Amino acid sequence: MTSRLLQFWRKFIPRWRPVRTPESKFIMGGKAERLVWVDLEFSGLDVSKDQILEIACVITDKELNVLAEGPDIIIHQSDEVLGSMNDWCVTHHGESGLTEASRCSRVGLGEAEEQMLEFVKQNVPAGRCPLAGNTIHMDKRFLDKYMPRLMQHLHYRIVDVSSVKELCRRWYPAVFSKAPKKQLKHRAVEDIRESIAELKYYRGTIFKSS
Repeated sequence: MTSRLLQFWRKFIPRWRPVRTPESKFIMGGKAERLVWVDLEFSGLDVSKDQILEIACVITDKELNVLAEGPDIIIHQSDEVLGSMNDWCVTHHGESGLTEASRCSRVGLGEAEEQMLEFVKQNVPAGRCPLAGNTIHMDKRFLDKYMPRLMQHLHYRIVDVSSVKELCRRWYPAVFSKAPKKQLKHRAVEDIRESIAELKYYRGTIFKSS
């Protein structure tokens, strides 16, 4: 019996090679630990009728170091959509210039998803990395509806900085009082940068290494 096993392994082992898939390079290189930071600006918060005006994406490593900044895309929306925005959106998107930029943009929703998906595919493996951001569950609702192919490339979990913020406010109020203040620009890239900076602050203050 032993002799037969040895003959089998001698025959089999030289022919065996580890399977290298495109995903293997990502995973072995640490890319599976990356975070996909996304921020959207909307025409409102009702996913049944409101639309995406702007989307931006930033990739960080697990230490929150920025590795790549993706396209900041302003999506064309019709006068009908822009005219139906609530007062908050009318005021803030008007002041930031986003309303007019969306009206003049020539990039449609499908093209925006294609560009963003291409960027994400270049930087993270399929199904491994979570969506990250502030109150990111709201962005995820719109992405699930309007950019499903992008969402299919990401992990089903999310990293929501707002959850950490709320726990810090309740458990460590002194630390919370010194958290970075938001600039409230209400533009996608700036909001992502602020979210990363905020999570870095919490990591350094309440997630201390032993």
